[in-house]
Amino acid sequence: MTLSETIARDLLKIRAVFFRPDEPFIWASGIKSPVYCDNRLTLGEPDVRTDVEQGLKALIEAHYPEAEALMGTSTAGIAHAAITAHLMGLPMGYVRGGAKDHGRKNRVEGRLEPGMKVVVVEDLISTGGSVIEVVEALREEGAEVLGVVSIFTYGMQRGLERLKEAKVTNYSLTDFDAVAAVAADMGYIAPADVKRLLAFRDNPSDESWIGGAK
Repeated sequence: MTLSETIARDLLKIRAVFFRPDEPFIWASGIKSPVYCDNRLTLGEPDVRTDVEQGLKALIEAHYPEAEALMGTSTAGIAHAAITAHLMGLPMGYVRGGAKDHGRKNRVEGRLEPGMKVVVVEDLISTGGSVIEVVEALREEGAEVLGVVSIFTYGMQRGLERLKEAKVTNYSLTDFDAVAAVAADMGYIAPADVKRLLAFRDNPSDESWIGGAK
């Protein structure tokens, strides 16, 4: 079993990711989605948490071996960055959604030296906007951002294009395609629903997959 399949099974098992293609969820952006993902739930499951953090460690060692620090996204990436940094013996910090309005008014928390090579730890990537903001904030502080590691990515074309334009590389433990395939294999969804789910991934604005559409 691949790492992607293992993480997909873990997420489905603890209902961190589950599908509802006939009664879609609505994202803050207004997009209707057949899948809901809450990777915070991995923190409460020791076995799954171990798979995730060891997996993130492996991704960083394979793709960003020169990493000098890990930076979590606020708030879902903070715990994962902290645990993974501990496993790797690296410094850790995080990037706020906005600068504080008191004290030193920091946006980046933790020691960050100019030129430091950092990796951003994110829990989920959809359109890419949030993680790109984090990368830009770190670059403004003088960091050399090597790239991003994340638990799950939708693999949406818009997100892939935005990451490319921002010159941001991301490696995820698992993705939408893998989770859909494993969900069908485990009986969480009907095999026929996989095609509908991938239609959403390919074009979220086309809602023809909703309900009984095939």
